[in-house]
Amino acid sequence: MVRHPRAKLHRRRTPRLQGLSFNKIIPNVMTLLALCAGLTSLRYGLHGEFEKAVVAIILAAILDGLDGRVARLLNGTSRFGAELDSLSDFVCFGVAPALLLYLWSMGMAGGVGWALVLLYVVSCALRLARFNTQLMGERDLPAWAYNYFTGVPAPAAAGLVMLPMMLSFATETPEVFSHPALVGLVLAGVAALMVSRLPTFSLKKVKVPHKAVMPLLVGIGILAGLLVTNPWLTLGGVGVIYLALIPISFHTFRRLQREAQHMAGGEDQGKTEPVEGA
Repeated sequence: MVRHPRAKLHRRRTPRLQGLSFNKIIPNVMTLLALCAGLTSLRYGLHGEFEKAVVAIILAAILDGLDGRVARLLNGTSRFGAELDSLSDFVCFGVAPALLLYLWSMGMAGGVGWALVLLYVVSCALRLARFNTQLMGERDLPAWAYNYFTGVPAPAAAGLVMLPMMLSFATETPEVFSHPALVGLVLAGVAALMVSRLPTFSLKKVKVPHKAVMPLLVGIGILAGLLVTNPWLTLGGVGVIYLALIPISFHTFRRLQREAQHMAGGEDQGKTEPVEGA
């Protein structure tokens, strides 16, 4: 019996299905868990359980901060994982906080309130799109520039935009922080910070000096105790400290930029920009 040559050729070209190693799946699972946490916050918000909704977004931020590190640790980074992480960030830190604030306060402002909510969501989408375009190209940045983000990253923006809500949980006069004028001002300000070119500190590549390890651990222990005793006021304080660090990060970035330009003899170092962050 003579076999048809085309059938033989087709059989040779058929690729074998290759499975993924478990190391490459774990970071994607963590990203999906973060996405589920962000969507669950919307469910709590629709039922008026705003404290649980904020906790769900905080959980999403923790998982988002871990998935990339776990991927690099397990050598499981991939283009698919990066795209999935970006989509999850848009839902968890763009759509979810904005809709929660609309349900909580901005709905009372009518069309203006909805416009400010859209402004925040669109700014988050633009930021993540800018981040994705930078992932596609190779960028040779000096070592000192990798310690900075361009603008406020999406998880930090979600925490900042929900500051009025968290502070209202910690006070006996929640109506002060839930006023649409205040919440709308915060929405517009955080939206501007996300799409801005301001350099902000990135802790991803910061190395802690040996002498600072013990004080840092003690500080983390104190922070954990404050989170247990008065979580909302503590989280609000952390947000305020982050805002106060933005001018400092701008000043230190410009100083390092000038020093690098001076050491390079005035070459094209002045156009260096901080690395983008989701």
